[in-house]
Amino acid sequence: MADKSPTSPSHRDTVERVRHADSFAVKLPIVGSVGIPRPEHLAFYAALGVLAALEVIEWPVAVIVAAGHVMAAEEHHRTLHEVGDALESA
Repeated sequence: MADKSPTSPSHRDTVERVRHADSFAVKLPIVGSVGIPRPEHLAFYAALGVLAALEVIEWPVAVIVAAGHVMAAEEHHRTLHEVGDALESA
């Protein structure tokens, strides 16, 4: 087996780097750092907003669908973190 040198990143570090590469943040004066979703997520939220504005779907339905989409994305990140933990312990 290869020795772990202090300069080589661990699996956890690599997974964290990949996880954070998918997110962007903007610093606002009063609010602080606000995360910006990935472009494909922004397109999904924009489509929901357009459908709600055109009254194709009701606003509460659009909000519930958007909240479900956010929770599904968070679950993906949690799963990625758990895979990194498993790789590091192996």
